[in-house]
Amino acid sequence: MLSVFVLPGGARAQTTTPQEWIEIGTRAHGGFGALIPIGIRIGLDALQRLKTSPRGVIVRYRSGETAPCPCVADGIMVATQASPGQGTLKVLDEKAGQGLLLDVEIEDRKTGATLRYRVASRWLPQVVTWNKTLDPLGRYQAVMAADALFEVAGP
Repeated sequence: MLSVFVLPGGARAQTTTPQEWIEIGTRAHGGFGALIPIGIRIGLDALQRLKTSPRGVIVRYRSGETAPCPCVADGIMVATQASPGQGTLKVLDEKAGQGLLLDVEIEDRKTGATLRYRVASRWLPQVVTWNKTLDPLGRYQAVMAADALFEVAGP
């Protein structure tokens, strides 16, 4: 399965293979647990829905009470190229709402259009199972194929 960034006007900008995502995610995060491809999937979805390119978004990330860490933010970072160093990716101290593993807003830097992604805490046991039973490619594939992994609101 290839991942394609869709730019404004529908142009295709970059194609990345699952193995390349695994290499990029591992380099950026230090490992490739199932939370990294969740972030990649959310980031790619946001770029496509907002019809913007990498580096074209601002990300505000909130972890849930049951989240082991904000690892998903690293996946979003590699997919969108939002960066804490450039102030376009912020992991907030405020927590996501009750029953959420994460709550993230992704805003188009030019238009201000904002999407809000939420992953329910009920996904955490499945994430743990994927991490225990699958290799990095299996984790990537499982996350990309998971139905109803997140809810998204916005344009």
